[in-house]
Amino acid sequence: MTTQVALVGGSGKLGRIIHSVIDELDGFEVRNVLGSASDLSELDGAGLVVDASTPAVSIEVVRAALERGISILVGTSGWSQERISLVRPLQASAGTGVVFIPNFSLGSALGTALAAAAAPFFPFAEIVEAHRDSKIDSPSGTAVRTAEQMAEAREERGPFDAPHVDQRARGQQVAGIPVHSLRRPGVIARQETILSGAGESLAIVHDTVDSAAAYAPGIRLAVPFARDNRDLVIGLENIIDLGLRPKA
Repeated sequence: MTTQVALVGGSGKLGRIIHSVIDELDGFEVRNVLGSASDLSELDGAGLVVDASTPAVSIEVVRAALERGISILVGTSGWSQERISLVRPLQASAGTGVVFIPNFSLGSALGTALAAAAAPFFPFAEIVEAHRDSKIDSPSGTAVRTAEQMAEAREERGPFDAPHVDQRARGQQVAGIPVHSLRRPGVIARQETILSGAGESLAIVHDTVDSAAAYAPGIRLAVPFARDNRDLVIGLENIIDLGLRPKA
């Protein structure tokens, strides 16, 4: 039986990539494509909602899917733990699955996992992320997820040292980690996580050079998972086992 997919934000860059991947997946068909201004009643009848809209619209898309009892896969950026906490009671009440994927790239997921694994061993950390100038939100969802995972991994060691963060040039604090966002043409996505300790530093860098090629494998894994999922799941690393778990 074919699962009918309602794709929100399908005309955007990520939405077009998701559409092309779904077209190649057995057992799935894009039923309709919604824009950010579309009436969300168009979700009716779908077996799965995939959201690649904007941060401002995404929360309403998630609520609408849950109200209709439709599982949803969220690829839209801007979903911090604080924002996701608003969805948890709605998801628990509806009993419908919600999957948040800050980045569909397997390399990015691995970079975040490596940063979390290293976090307990270094007292200082900063994140520098760069995206194209048309990206609406900053910091990126990937940077937010990385910072949150690193802070969680350091829970028993205490927060990172972050000197002089009262100065605006020190970046935005996310889970106690300064995050610096660059928005410029000529780049797709790049994130560098720098951890420092006495006499040494560790840099974990991930570059996306071809978004379609980088995201497609993760999308192929996430779409079938989201259709069958009935929980609230965050991150590609919770769909596949990367072989890394943070150590406190």
